[in-house]
Amino acid sequence: MRLNEVTYDDSRPIDGYGPGFFRIGGEVIEGAVLLRPEGPLGWGGYDDREGLRAVAATVDVLFVGTGAETAHIPRDLRDELEEAGLGVEAMATGPACRTYNVLLSEGRRIAAALLPV
Repeated sequence: MRLNEVTYDDSRPIDGYGPGFFRIGGEVIEGAVLLRPEGPLGWGGYDDREGLRAVAATVDVLFVGTGAETAHIPRDLRDELEEAGLGVEAMATGPACRTYNVLLSEGRRIAAALLPV
């Protein structure tokens, strides 16, 4: 079996998550987080739309981690982001973290808005 080391360029992968927190590039961040190419920042949830709209210029897809279970995001939010040219994929936070890391390692233009589990 051949193992290849994954590199992430300047972006920071999600190292782990748990009840109410995320570990991103070795740094623990409490609460919801928005992962952008420029780095992570706190996110206020579905009503905090400014940061989500801002990533539309630099990424192609936004993964939305909806918490412990998969849930729909508000329809008006999805419509607003898609109108801005952003692909939106909502899924439970765990799968969103894993998908984010895989696509990040491939050098894709992605972001993630994650609610804690």
